[in-house]
Amino acid sequence: MRYFWLCLSFASLASAADKLTFQELYALVRANSAKLVEALPATLGGDNLAKGTAFLGEGPDFIFAVDAATAPELVLDEFPAQKMRRVRGSNLWFATARLSTGRTHNFRYNVGGASFGGRTDIPAFGPYSYLKPGVRPGTLSAKKVHESRLYDGMKSDYWVYTPAAYSSATPAALMVWQDGEVLVPRETSRNQIVFDNLTAEKKIPVIVHVLISPGKVGSRAMRSEEYDTVNDKFARFLRDEILAEVSKTWNLRTDGYSRAIAGDSSGGICAFNIAWHQPDQFSRVLSRIGSFTSIQWHPGEIDGGNVYPNKIRKEPKRNIRVWLQDGSGDLENSHGSWPLQNIQMANSLKLMDYDFHLSWGNGTHSRNGGHAELAEELLWLWRDYDPAKTSQTYEMEAAEKSKPLFRIKALNRE
Repeated sequence: MRYFWLCLSFASLASAADKLTFQELYALVRANSAKLVEALPATLGGDNLAKGTAFLGEGPDFIFAVDAATAPELVLDEFPAQKMRRVRGSNLWFATARLSTGRTHNFRYNVGGASFGGRTDIPAFGPYSYLKPGVRPGTLSAKKVHESRLYDGMKSDYWVYTPAAYSSATPAALMVWQDGEVLVPRETSRNQIVFDNLTAEKKIPVIVHVLISPGKVGSRAMRSEEYDTVNDKFARFLRDEILAEVSKTWNLRTDGYSRAIAGDSSGGICAFNIAWHQPDQFSRVLSRIGSFTSIQWHPGEIDGGNVYPNKIRKEPKRNIRVWLQDGSGDLENSHGSWPLQNIQMANSLKLMDYDFHLSWGNGTHSRNGGHAELAEELLWLWRDYDPAKTSQTYEMEAAEKSKPLFRIKALNRE
């Protein structure tokens, strides 16, 4: 069981001045041990305690702590405020909570009648985000650098991740991730761990994951030009340059049925844009906090992502499956409204009978929501995959057909 620590004596814990594991700190919290005076700052950070931003979680279980002279209340998401316990002989206060996994959460404190501290977008990871016993980790390649022909002088970094079950003797499915450098640290996003667990349980096929970073021409960042522009240039770059190079080393399937494309923010619209222009190359789309806004819109010259909700409704239907993720706290700025555009995307896909899903929460413009729900995203995108096939006509799920369009109500106004 997760809480084997109940059988341990406190003598077996690390020194209270050391940074503790979640289980070790949770044992002290449950006992309201005097060691918390040292353990909380050592593990969560004294500055974080003073600012009201300290927390630690594992799976659904979380610890919140704050340094306050008067009794604080913890406010989690939309739940009623809860009282906190005081560490004896100090101004440190703590509370524990069990939160829904596969999503993000927000918290803050009420102290003396005023709102204080807090964080948005704290991820509660589900069981597939922790490596399961007996599951062998996959392999991350060394960083590779590609110099483009299509984007003159542009250099792009990329990595290739293969699960332990990959064999060069068998062509593998493919998934390409924009802003791939974010997924390289294994413990931060936990994506590689999810890949390993789901593959080991045969819940998704053996997939070669290509993690590609936005390119640069000298010191000029090319991310927005590559990702936010609505044309087929980046799709051709990916197909003709990056994947042509990757396929020299890794054995990849070439049918769009066996290929998925993913990204966050501008990488999210990029993923959709690639599948829109080349559904024969990629038929599965994961767009998280997608920037379907006017970042690269130049009226009369070139389209930006703001046009997609209307393009979906007016242009011929593509045979693609699309998962959208966003939250009510996403961006509002001169380029547009991220939440409203993602809702527009969902309604357009629904009206045109696409196989789509909108995952909606209370998050801001953060990757954490997508990281937390990754297992659910992959299971949905790759559901009913049959390696014996090379094509499938995607159809909207029956449960989605019976649901109404998404509607909007005024929020955050007096």
